[in-house]
Amino acid sequence: MAEASRPLLLAKAAVHALALAPLALLALRFWQVWSEVDIDALGPDPVAAIEHELGLWALRLLLLTLAVTPLRQLSGQTVLLRFRRMLGLYAFAYASLHLAAYLALDLRGWWALVFEEIAKRPYITVGFAAWLLLVPLAITSTRGWMRRLGRRWGQLHRLVYAIAALAVLHFWWIVKSDYREPLLYAAILALLLGWRIWKRMTRRIAPLAAAPRR
Repeated sequence: MAEASRPLLLAKAAVHALALAPLALLALRFWQVWSEVDIDALGPDPVAAIEHELGLWALRLLLLTLAVTPLRQLSGQTVLLRFRRMLGLYAFAYASLHLAAYLALDLRGWWALVFEEIAKRPYITVGFAAWLLLVPLAITSTRGWMRRLGRRWGQLHRLVYAIAALAVLHFWWIVKSDYREPLLYAAILALLLGWRIWKRMTRRIAPLAAAPRR
């Protein structure tokens, strides 16, 4: 049993390391600026760079989480489902750090401005909505919550599709001129959602096609 689980443990360790690597690199660049070893490590606008990196990795990990199911269906490797919760929680962690960086570095602790900014700026509105919807998914991601909620757990976690759409829209509205990157993520999301729609349609059509004709 221990021998059989060793590859899975190594794979999980690798996923943890890969998911934490962008944060470690960002922390290193921050330290370089802070200690004046390399004041240009974060570019001309360090605050924007920190917020952008954290938000971008939140979006990437969210799309990776959505990609687990199609990859499992295409490969037949059910073990891939073991990584979905982990990736989803990392997406939430990066999204939370993205929000925290905005509050601490952009607003600089002026908490009274938070709701004014949310109401005034549409890209902040949709970004905050995406994070807010992620909170219950992160809380209920455990096996215990799956048992408590039963069928409602699956219904609740379908919110991830709306969250991903809001996250892509948030990124799209932030970009000022070059829309190629947000367009790429929008295309990936459309592909992932389109796959799910197609699989659902084929599951509904298959019994009708197999039914004997009179």
